[in-house]
Amino acid sequence: MSISIGLAGKPNSGKSTFFKAATLAEVDIANHPFTTIDANHGVAYVRTLCACQGLGKLCGQCKDGARYVPVNIIDVAGLVPDAHKGRGLGNAFLDNLRQASAIIHVIDASGGTDIEGNPVGIGQHDPLEDIEFLEYEITMWMFSILKRNWDRLSRKIQAEGLKIEHVISDQLQGAGVSVVHARRGLQKTHLISENPAIWTDDQMIALSDAIRLESKPLIIAANKMDIAPPEYLERLLSADRIVVPTSAAAELALRMAQKSGVIDYRPGDKEFKITGELSEQQKGGLDKIKMLLDENGGTGIQECINTTVLKLLDQIVLYPVEDESKYTDKNGKMLPDAYLMKKGSTPHDLAYMVHTDIGEGFLYAVNARTKMRLGEKHDVEDGDVIKIVSTK
Repeated sequence: MSISIGLAGKPNSGKSTFFKAATLAEVDIANHPFTTIDANHGVAYVRTLCACQGLGKLCGQCKDGARYVPVNIIDVAGLVPDAHKGRGLGNAFLDNLRQASAIIHVIDASGGTDIEGNPVGIGQHDPLEDIEFLEYEITMWMFSILKRNWDRLSRKIQAEGLKIEHVISDQLQGAGVSVVHARRGLQKTHLISENPAIWTDDQMIALSDAIRLESKPLIIAANKMDIAPPEYLERLLSADRIVVPTSAAAELALRMAQKSGVIDYRPGDKEFKITGELSEQQKGGLDKIKMLLDENGGTGIQECINTTVLKLLDQIVLYPVEDESKYTDKNGKMLPDAYLMKKGSTPHDLAYMVHTDIGEGFLYAVNARTKMRLGEKHDVEDGDVIKIVSTK
């Protein structure tokens, strides 16, 4: 699993509840700041339509046609203002974020917690402030790293003819910034042709912000949608961001009920079926959740994960097999593996993903559906079933 999603946000936003609902991992959930101190690591899943659909036979690796592909998810410590200066658990928070390919920013859409995560009355805080606050902290974190030793580095760039993007990526390597991220940030800010020795702090902050957008794409989980004032949700949805309304508490309740065998439910479903005995309290709770699902088409948790991976990170799902006529591996297991890869990937890229040796010995590939032979530079498409022919 090469994809890691960071769960970020201020304390008390429902971040740890989101994490537990997505992973069923055991984590502390409490109504006070800094319940999460050390980062929690778990596995969440992208839900997609399995490639076995339309073949007249289920592969056995999916659940009624729904394929769940694993991704890493990191629930990091709650964020407070001036985290980039080390306030609160800022250093630990930002250090954990470097591993993330993308960030789900969980905010309290109900406005029931202040900027530091302390409980206040519902509607007493503007959740739009929380969006800008996290982006600012990450940008300033990158700026503080970039600014460090910049006078010396800028002179070295000129004296030795170094490429600016390589120097920047080396400086920001600990923040998960690549040469490509740095180059795109320079192009967006038009600084790629400017003399780095005379960059102002404002220019470097703008560059850091552009690099943040490239290296840490972000989606908003407008959490607690079930108790959020409608006007707050409307304002969030009209913001210039990707926003998904969520109820982590409802999803966690459904997942726990499913685990205990009283309902039939899978992440991403728009409904559930009662299969066991319920107490009056349980029935009342599930009735409320059913209303939430009917009104919103789900709890939003699976949609948020899917949107992050498939839209924000532009990933597709591919299925490598050894027998293209039966869609199986060498042991007769049908569609045994599903890989997430960047859109625009090739069969050769998939070969390397399966195993380095297979990639090095790559000859060609075969599309199992069309039986067409594919060269190493062919662009594969979402849901393709691919047989790789290799000398290894």
